This record gives sequence, C-alpha cells and structure tokens, in this order.
Amino acid sequence: MEALFAVTLGILTASGVYLLLRARTFPVVMGLILLSYAVNLFLFAMGRLQTGMPAVIGRSAEYADPLPQALVLTAIVIGFAMTAFILVLSLRGLGELKTDHVDGEEPKA
Repeated sequence: MEALFAVTLGILTASGVYLLLRARTFPVVMGLILLSYAVNLFLFAMGRLQTGMPAVIGRSAEYADPLPQALVLTAIVIGFAMTAFILVLSLRGLGELKTDHVDGEEPKA
C-alpha cells in the first residue's frame, strides 16, 4: 500500500511541476491543483492508514490520528479558495492582455 501511495505522489508531483513550467495560464492552474492534491495525499498518508479503528479512544498504538485528517480538510478548503482566486486572476489577465501566455506576450516564432 505504501508503494502505491509513493508512486501516486510521485506522478502527481511530477505532473504538477511539469504543468507549472508551461507558458499558458490554464496548465499553470492545473499544475497548482495537482500539487495541492499531492500535498493533501501526503498529509493524509502521514496519519497511519488504518481502517476500522476508533479515532482516539483506546490504547495509544491502536487509534487513527485525527490531526492529518483535520489538516487535509483545512487544506482542501484553502486549495479551493486559492484555485478560485487564480482562475479569476487568469481570466482577468486574459481579458486585459488578450492572450493567455504567462508573460503577456506571445513568443516570436
């Protein structure tokens, strides 16, 4: 199970960084979203993945840690607000500059 999480985190992070390095605004926004998903999955995996265990009640070695779950929920809300802000910002840039290139200039061919 840990190998699956590691591969998934690697793919999400690599795809997010690749998209962040693109020269258009939509791939940059998608790259930020993929990186936030990778961070959320990483935080969630830090809570020792166990199913059917009580939250905090019982012996200390046999409970699921609630802190990573709370951090992930907070990160989801912050990521949604950040995504909405970046989308509005990129749409405004598209409207004012008439291009979706991150520099505001089309590359000379």
